[in-house]
Amino acid sequence: MPKVEVNGVNLYYEVTGEGEPLVLIAGLGYPLWQWHKMIPYLAEHFRVVAFDNRGVGQSDTPPGPYTAQMLAADTVGLLDALGIEKAIIMGHSMGGFVAQALALDYPARVSKLILCSTNFGGPNHVPITPEAMAVLSDTTGDPQTRFFNGIKVSTAPGWAEANPEVVQEWLDWRLANPINLPGYQAQMAIGLALISPEAAFENRLPQVKAPTLILFGAHDKVVPPANADLLAAKIPNSQVVIFPDAGHFFPIEVPEAASRAVIEFAT
Repeated sequence: MPKVEVNGVNLYYEVTGEGEPLVLIAGLGYPLWQWHKMIPYLAEHFRVVAFDNRGVGQSDTPPGPYTAQMLAADTVGLLDALGIEKAIIMGHSMGGFVAQALALDYPARVSKLILCSTNFGGPNHVPITPEAMAVLSDTTGDPQTRFFNGIKVSTAPGWAEANPEVVQEWLDWRLANPINLPGYQAQMAIGLALISPEAAFENRLPQVKAPTLILFGAHDKVVPPANADLLAAKIPNSQVVIFPDAGHFFPIEVPEAASRAVIEFAT
């Protein structure tokens, strides 16, 4: 199991495929498993580097709170360890915060930027919908029911019912890999630290030099797709793709379509 020590933390990573490096940064509470349905498609065209952020999976969980800048530095440390000077950087949700920090703090390391289901923080982004907030913050009922309800609200309407085998795989994985609460809380701090106008990326995004692709599911209730146009208005050389049949977890809902969009943009 490959690990590398970065900034005093052991990070678990996997490299698949050949070609231009493509680094995948997962969202809140998820290890690289989040990308497992896209990686086979992407690895046909890229050298795909997927890893567990600090606080999840097989990487270390040092005490929090964590920041987007901290995880961006971790990612750059991983690039250094792998001898990668410049890469396509792709981040989902919380990983999108990390990707923005990386593009702003280490512009020379980013050939292209892909922001997925994320926002720029601050008071001007479109927040989580009340429906999603109610479901994701509900602590009543048994864990399996809560998890299933979370999947339903985080994916497109009817997707969970139409894909019971994928939902069961997802549930089985989570039962075998329960959330590491200290790590989850430390990662939660990343988004909370971006709430103020001063901390938000909004006014810094015009500095992004890399060509940027912004990907969203049309039915995302966790990070509503209206955030795509807000990001695009701030990032100079950017384009938006919205997946009509997906919600927040489009890397699992529509992995082939998502991979195709990435391949068309980055090759």
